[in-house]
Amino acid sequence: MKTIPSHLMQLPVLDLAGATLIDTHCHLDMEAYDHDRSEVLKRAFALPVSRIVTVGVDAASSARCVSLARSDRRIAATIGIHPHDVGDLNATQYRQMERLYRDNSQYIVAWGEIGLDYYRRRSPPEEQRSHFRRQLDLADDLGLPVVIHNRDADDDLLAILREARPLRFGGIMHCFSGNWQLAEQVLDLGLLISIPGVVTFKNSAILQEVVQRVPLSSLVVETDGPYLAPQPHRGARNEPALLAHTVAKIAELRLISPAEVARQTTCNADNLFHFDRNEQS
Repeated sequence: MKTIPSHLMQLPVLDLAGATLIDTHCHLDMEAYDHDRSEVLKRAFALPVSRIVTVGVDAASSARCVSLARSDRRIAATIGIHPHDVGDLNATQYRQMERLYRDNSQYIVAWGEIGLDYYRRRSPPEEQRSHFRRQLDLADDLGLPVVIHNRDADDDLLAILREARPLRFGGIMHCFSGNWQLAEQVLDLGLLISIPGVVTFKNSAILQEVVQRVPLSSLVVETDGPYLAPQPHRGARNEPALLAHTVAKIAELRLISPAEVARQTTCNADNLFHFDRNEQS
């Protein structure tokens, strides 16, 4: 995954009229950022990105995300076990994860990334479903919103979410890639829909329709960095500064200003993650 030299990182000029952006899903702890993480953050905060939510996918990455959040108040962490990694989960690991939350609750804003992935099936589907239910229950017990991963598992994922409803603390359908019919069902569950840089791709007509139809009050934005860099950097390492391309595309599709996209998506993320409350705790 090639890194874009900073002098070649073409960003659209966004007039945000004083608004800021929140990257609701990035994997800042990953090795792809190890050689220049401080520069990545500097570029993001200059955009301006006011917050980056760095997302855990297993016990080790969750701990790294917490460490990053402890180092900079503009970074918040989530913790959780991705469906790829639930095959070896046991009661001891659940206790360790819960202890990580209780020892660092002021830095942690959600439980996730959790869900189902039937595309790669790195864990058996039945185990994915079992641990998805268990992690939804744990998030509810802890009073946390959830960050949900879904790949090729629409029916089972929706069925489990309906069993768990109401999701009292809300959540995000991360990196949404479905059609409008799926989006309607996600909205009925009270979840926010997170739009990645994929929306800038020429072959993303289905996602672009979703962006045009979903209420702006139900949208947030993300990079999913280091993955899914938007055009014109598709195939390169993604990073929070490239959120500018996603916001510009959403504004174009909805015929509104980038400032309006920034204000509302930031408000939506703030309302879900309660950043101010966490800072005060």
